[in-house]
Amino acid sequence: MKLPQEYIDDFFVRMSHHSSAIENNTISLPETVSIILHNTVPNKVSLRELYEIDNHRYAMAFLLDPDTLEREFTMDILLETHSLLMNRLHHERGKFKTEVNDVKGAEFETTKPSETSLTMEQWVDNISYRMALTNIKEDIIPLVCESHIEFERIHPFADGNGRVGRLIMNYLLLKNDLAPLIIEKEEKERYIFFLSTQDAEGFSRYAEKKIEKEMKRICSFRGK
Repeated sequence: MKLPQEYIDDFFVRMSHHSSAIENNTISLPETVSIILHNTVPNKVSLRELYEIDNHRYAMAFLLDPDTLEREFTMDILLETHSLLMNRLHHERGKFKTEVNDVKGAEFETTKPSETSLTMEQWVDNISYRMALTNIKEDIIPLVCESHIEFERIHPFADGNGRVGRLIMNYLLLKNDLAPLIIEKEEKERYIFFLSTQDAEGFSRYAEKKIEKEMKRICSFRGK
């Protein structure tokens, strides 16, 4: 899908802000505009939160690069995304977790570190296989939503799982000529509920409505 540059800027800002805010980053939407579009650091912004927003921009740029979008989804793409997102933030960037972790606000147990590498290989292979079997756009959204829930329950990295998972989700949608899905920070509780209850069907219905609305936003930018 060819996206207008103005929409890409808009998408980068909103996605970076909301996805980071879901993980308790306190940088505001206007401050995110300053960082991403104007390369200006607002006053009294913590260095860690600044890096979270700045890194998110570079991870998005990597995934939305035409060369990356044309490639088959592989483990290399996933690990590079995590490496970019965690740059300057975590020493295990681009590597799977070595200690047990959990999802804050959720009651399920994540995959053990010793089982993570094999589980993730199966996860990536399963997505690639199922994507190859369908060319029907209506089937892509349920597949992406189901895979996202599986990813978050695996929780393969020491940090950055939510942001990486949502980035990959949008990479897969855009790769299949669908509008992206931006989960606003105000919908965090509902989103966590989908993950906790493994409600792939409910998440898909939610995503379909959001993606339809996002497509209208893209069209409004094309009309400018």
